[in-house]
Amino acid sequence: MNPSPEDTPSRLAPSRMDRLLVDLLHTRRTLALGTLDEAGEPAVSMTPYALDPAGPDLIILVSALAAHTRQLLARPRASALVCAGEDEADSVHALPRATLRLEARPSEPGSAEARDALALYVARHPAGEMLASLPDFTVMRLRVQAARQIAGFGAARDVSGARLAELLRESDSAAS
Repeated sequence: MNPSPEDTPSRLAPSRMDRLLVDLLHTRRTLALGTLDEAGEPAVSMTPYALDPAGPDLIILVSALAAHTRQLLARPRASALVCAGEDEADSVHALPRATLRLEARPSEPGSAEARDALALYVARHPAGEMLASLPDFTVMRLRVQAARQIAGFGAARDVSGARLAELLRESDSAAS
């Protein structure tokens, strides 16, 4: 089976919209996480996140006591909104933002993958180190399946997970 064009990274030089999307994901530190509760009703919570430069994974630190943790374990499909601050645009209607379609993947506590993910999280959120030492906290990966980017009026597009992964890897290489 041949991959669809959407699933094949483009290998094109990053566009202005690409750079805006990567910048948004790198500069914002929290996201609004949309999950489904036990009754199938939508629920939204706010959580800090880190990016895995090998991406396109977002890494969150979750407590077993949190409703969104139970919800993600029961129904791994989720959505997140990453949005610029209200003071960053002339109009709140034109705020740069990205809605991400996600698949939650819990990390096995104590595994090398969990330690690597936690290191990325703590590098971005040092206070997370104390939380991670508590027995009910663990890291969870949110794999980005696709994104809908709004960069202002008339500037909207869909981005595949494969393209976002390529952009994040390129931005990490450029930053090194």
